Amino acid sequence: MSSVEIPESLRDQPLTLKQKLWRKLGSQAKRAGQELVETSLKLYFSARDERTPAWARAVIYASIAYFIVPIDGIPDLLPTGYSDDLATLLAALATVSAHIKTEHKTKAHDKLVKWFPQLDTPNSGKKTAKPKES
Repeated sequence: MSSVEIPESLRDQPLTLKQKLWRKLGSQAKRAGQELVETSLKLYFSARDERTPAWARAVIYASIAYFIVPIDGIPDLLPTGYSDDLATLLAALATVSAHIKTEHKTKAHDKLVKWFPQLDTPNSGKKTAKPKES
């Protein structure tokens, strides 16, 4: 995954949630793992959908904020550092699952495949690594 580039004109401005999330995912995605990245993207795209109720957006934004904020229960630099972030995101996903639409999952998956081109996209919805070519 290549680094997420923030345009120079925005570097001195307060970052938006999207910019903070992209920056965190851009720098930590491989270390954090596919499940955490995909879960955060599903939540993000659901929160951006105006059809998602305000209470669900609040849950989503709180869980994403926990992931983005560098101070958390288990420091992200430790080998198990993202377990609390993943647990928080999965709890939010379970809470708002009725508002995670197919289009949110598709956008999340498309972004994930863009960042991790080695992922296969079978119709089953499961992602598997493409076999290595000889």
